[in-house]
Amino acid sequence: MTDQRATPQDYQYLFELSGSVGERVLNDLMRRFSTQDTYVRGGHEAERESCYRAGRRSVVEHLVKQINLANGVKDDPVSESDE
Repeated sequence: MTDQRATPQDYQYLFELSGSVGERVLNDLMRRFSTQDTYVRGGHEAERESCYRAGRRSVVEHLVKQINLANGVKDDPVSESDE
């Protein structure tokens, strides 16, 4: 398997241009993984839950960031960890 990375245009095509199925999937992912607050008040278990929620949210944020880049919207410079 080759190490080809997805481009912002790939994300745009999959979630915006390929039809209503891609949009429906993206909306579902956003609803499931990015609408809940990441911070949970409490002790050690709450800290773990906060980290878990932040990880879930970061995946959806990456998808949206790539789509935005393909549409010419630039918010932050892409860091090496985002590539």
